Amino acid sequence: MSLRIFRKWISNFVTTILFLVLLVMVFVVVSSKASGGEPQIFGYELKTVLSGSMEPGIKTGSIIAVKPGGDMNRFKTGDVITFKLDEKKIITHRIIEVSKVQEQVIYKTKGDNNKSPDINPVLSQNVVAEYNGFTIPYLGYFISFTNSKNGAFLLIIPGLFLLLYSALTIWKAISHLDSRGNKDDIGKTV
Repeated sequence: MSLRIFRKWISNFVTTILFLVLLVMVFVVVSSKASGGEPQIFGYELKTVLSGSMEPGIKTGSIIAVKPGGDMNRFKTGDVITFKLDEKKIITHRIIEVSKVQEQVIYKTKGDNNKSPDINPVLSQNVVAEYNGFTIPYLGYFISFTNSKNGAFLLIIPGLFLLLYSALTIWKAISHLDSRGNKDDIGKTV
């Protein structure tokens, strides 16, 4: 393989990687800002797991997809739900018992890695979504970092590299065309 072909292959590879990273970053930022903080894709919310209560199935720092909406009274024992513990804290745990008091459905939950059930039962009106089994391990650490002040700067870097690389490629192409144009002019008389 000649050096020229190898350089072209590397150039195309670097351009593709930078472009894909830029697209992912734009998607994460736009979707999280549009949804009020949580990215969404195809109707699923992406949540970052902050504790090890559901390990080994759901690792700390993972991204999980949960489906919001629907009848929150429909869940049964064994389902994994995401619910509000209070206004600021959201938890994803497994239902170990379902009971009904008058018209209210109440879920008793437990983290798979916890020794005892959660102290407070979960009212169906506090259920936010259902976990569907989709997990990307450790990506949540990266997403959490990009949402920080220092991490926001990280989002700019792939875009700047792509912009600089594009400018360099355009400059090289123009100088290549200029040099070809000058070669064609040699020997011509006006």
